[in-house]
Amino acid sequence: MKSEPHVYPWEQLVDDKTTHWDGVRNYQARNTMRDLMKNGDLVLFYHSNCKPPHIAGVAKVCKEGYPDFTAQDSSSKYFDPKATPDNPRWMMVDIEAVTAMKEIVTLPEMRGNPALEGMPLLMKGQRLSVQPVPENCFETICKMGGLEGIPR
Repeated sequence: MKSEPHVYPWEQLVDDKTTHWDGVRNYQARNTMRDLMKNGDLVLFYHSNCKPPHIAGVAKVCKEGYPDFTAQDSSSKYFDPKATPDNPRWMMVDIEAVTAMKEIVTLPEMRGNPALEGMPLLMKGQRLSVQPVPENCFETICKMGGLEGIPR
């Protein structure tokens, strides 16, 4: 899951303990949250639009996909006039902080690790804010970040 540090940084999730992941307005990312993300699933928290882009921590899903209420709030920057209670269109999940990386894992470091070849984040044109991570890549990134095994 990707966020810009000036919008919602890892440290804010740590302070908040949990948050809902709202405002996703891409159907593929929505489908990932709606169909694939389950309670207890681990999430890499990625900071984009910073130098260098990096993975700051590991979170986990604590509430499975449900309608993104910001889509139906006309005062929200994420308002979608086509979203209704019967057809909410957009979904979100709740996540909670698990652990910070002991060392951030930068995008250049990930690109330089052959074990991460084929990871969607590293492929050209991948700009989704929510995307799946193969388990072997998740394990590799945790090791790169100084974590012993996959946190639970």
